[in-house]
Amino acid sequence: MDVIAAYECVGTYRGAAELCGTTHKTVKRIVDAHESGEPAEREGRGHNYDEVAGLVAQRVAKTQGKISAKRLLPTARAAGYQGSPRNFRRLVAEAKQAWRGDHHRGRRPGVWLPGETLIIDWGMLAAVHVFCAVLAWSRVRFIRFADNERATTTLELLAECFEVLGGVPLDFRSPGIGDDEPGFRRHDLWRQIGGDGEIEPVAEIAIFRPFEIGAEILQRGFDLDDPDLP
Repeated sequence: MDVIAAYECVGTYRGAAELCGTTHKTVKRIVDAHESGEPAEREGRGHNYDEVAGLVAQRVAKTQGKISAKRLLPTARAAGYQGSPRNFRRLVAEAKQAWRGDHHRGRRPGVWLPGETLIIDWGMLAAVHVFCAVLAWSRVRFIRFADNERATTTLELLAECFEVLGGVPLDFRSPGIGDDEPGFRRHDLWRQIGGDGEIEPVAEIAIFRPFEIGAEILQRGFDLDDPDLP
């Protein structure tokens, strides 16, 4: 409720304070300012580290956000800072955050080629293990359910995935393999699965089939090969 309206309604500072959830001193200050025509809001008092904020921002930029508040505090003391180390740490943290916001190094976007990369991962859904393989370029998904995540199960599902795709991708990625490390080469994995003969590369087509694993899918038990898939 508006303080002025509450005061005009009840006629007392304490009554208006109870209605507005504040103190009678605050109500009196607002009413007096309203009657005198002055703004009721008080000006900000600032911070005790404002005078060294420029120095901190300069040092943070010079060290690319690596300098610590502990190392910078003596310099700030010499420049006239008289506040507590805690307040100074807050200033340094804000300066680092501002610097990083303007100097984000960005992320290298993934550049995929048709038939090149297959991304695989395991997940859990209602105590059921879910295997998911996605062709990086066309986003075609292959999803199966299992009762374990053993290596033999993974290889069996990959073999089935290759049959569905009609070929073998060049390499494979999983959350356990970093972007700077080589993935499983298809020839090595083909030998582990037990394949023989020539390896046919998968021919991807430009389609997008979004698929979200949910309870309904688990109950109905269909996969991406189901013609009734919504």
